[in-house]
Amino acid sequence: MLKFSHLFSRFFKDKEDEPELLKQIDRTKLPQHVAIIMDGNGRWAQSKGLPRSAGHRAGVETLRNIIEACVELEIKVLTVYAFSTENWKRPEAEVRILMNLIVEYLRKELDEMHRQNISIRPIGNLGPLPEEAKKELFRARETTRNNTGLIFNVALNYGGRKEIVEAAKAIGAKIEAKKMRADDITEDIFAGHLFTAGQPDPDLLIRPSGELRISNYLLWQLAYAEFYYTGVYWPDFNKAELLKAIADFQKRSRRYGGLA
Repeated sequence: MLKFSHLFSRFFKDKEDEPELLKQIDRTKLPQHVAIIMDGNGRWAQSKGLPRSAGHRAGVETLRNIIEACVELEIKVLTVYAFSTENWKRPEAEVRILMNLIVEYLRKELDEMHRQNISIRPIGNLGPLPEEAKKELFRARETTRNNTGLIFNVALNYGGRKEIVEAAKAIGAKIEAKKMRADDITEDIFAGHLFTAGQPDPDLLIRPSGELRISNYLLWQLAYAEFYYTGVYWPDFNKAELLKAIADFQKRSRRYGGLA
């Protein structure tokens, strides 16, 4: 039987730590763009004797809390890795649960996110997703299109290599149509053909669960991001953990290849 005492004690300790952690944050040096690989849902559930689906559902609750924290901190962009191009290899039942959670989450949270002035932007190849999921994603995108607060990118059926290839194809098509010359291509032009066109690159990448890789995520955009890894599984990641990551980020010396 699952014991909740540890979970509750940790939750209250983290809530108690939040004011002290907030004191460590310099609001003039916040990352503009935070990218997160939401990892560890299944292992979190298995460690507690629960089905993997319970981990994914707990992860959705974590996402809600982290979005709220980013709004409170006035972070400009949050990008989360929700489903990769490789995740189709998972059992069909688990994929179906994940897709149903997307629909459920958007139906439940869209009005509140719209009220908070959040702009929801699905990124990735949405074509293969189930029709109901696509319908809710498109509705969320159109409903919040003109919002000017937090940009919330949801990476679904997303792969960094695929994104780069598609950008190269789009530029190649323009060259073939004589709308562009090869010599016109710059880093800014190329970035303008990515899903995140017009947005600042991520300053901070957070990966929970203890894994130390980027898993084909934002390969172009992460060129100069600061990486923060933690052994905490995503369902246990909360505002206090986010503040720890930001406090650590603010201690880094970002030289971009130069000298401090």
